[in-house]
Amino acid sequence: MNDTLATHIERLYSNIKQVIDKGKDTAYRAVNATMVEVYWQIGKLIVEEEQGGKEKADYGAVLLEELSIRLTKEYGKSFSSRHLRYIRRFYVIFPKWNAVRSELSWTHFRLLLKTEREDARLFYMQEAIEGNWSTRTLERQLNSLYFERMVLTQKGGRALVKSEAEGKKESMEARDIIKDPYVLDFLELKANTNFYEQELEQAIIDKLQEFLLELGKGFSFVSRQYRVSLEGEHFFIDLVFYNYILKCFLLIDLKTGKLSHQDVGQMDMYVRIFEEKMRQESDNPTIGLILCSEKNNAVAKYSLLNDSKQIFASKYKTYLPTEQELQQEIAKEREAVEMEKGLK
Repeated sequence: MNDTLATHIERLYSNIKQVIDKGKDTAYRAVNATMVEVYWQIGKLIVEEEQGGKEKADYGAVLLEELSIRLTKEYGKSFSSRHLRYIRRFYVIFPKWNAVRSELSWTHFRLLLKTEREDARLFYMQEAIEGNWSTRTLERQLNSLYFERMVLTQKGGRALVKSEAEGKKESMEARDIIKDPYVLDFLELKANTNFYEQELEQAIIDKLQEFLLELGKGFSFVSRQYRVSLEGEHFFIDLVFYNYILKCFLLIDLKTGKLSHQDVGQMDMYVRIFEEKMRQESDNPTIGLILCSEKNNAVAKYSLLNDSKQIFASKYKTYLPTEQELQQEIAKEREAVEMEKGLK
């Protein structure tokens, strides 16, 4: 086989493969969309039957059990009584079909059903669609209380759901992209509690895609160990990102210890240098984020962090805490925020 023929075959094979893969993807999406609609219709029938039938407490359970026996015999194990409860809840949560987003799979919706808060559910739906989240990613974000960690930073009460924000003509600010704490379990550093900052930085670079997901929407990686100079002296910023939604740079300084006044002062200097030397006229003000293993509330209160709109400090965890641990952490941070408000 000569080179020309081999090239033609390779090109043809590649084109055919793209067609097949696209066809499979289209077929999968079509099947999935049909499945979601079928389950919604089944849920609607179940709820309407319950409302129109007996109103005894055990009626719904008996109904689902009997349906499960018959449907399982006819269509297989996908109609267990437990699954029928999911289907029923699906319709209860989404009684209007036009609220069901076709971009999400049934597994996405099953995960979303675990979320009781409507605003959280809408937020996760929006993020999953815009970020093209897999079901595994959605599950991790739910388990890491992604929504709750974002809410903690919204001191001004900004709406997190795009439709609400647009209705109120709200715009994002620097604090709207900062979470506390950041959960970095994907770095796989939890077995080693004595790692250095360089190791933390390298782990982030190795898992950059996951780290970008944890940062949030709109981020792109710019550089690591970015050099900035001041009167002939060189300084190196651990990580630099750009957010195309806010149209600004995000500088990250990694600290494996407790937050100090020196850390805050250093980040302030980085931001000022970056503003003078790197920021373009079309850019918004640069944001500085100190990621530390332990925050110092006194430092946060009596330093420029207290009033700054551009410099922040957040804790990071290199393991996925239990929901109870995260709730306690979030409650602790919220209490500190409310205390600060009360003192102003």
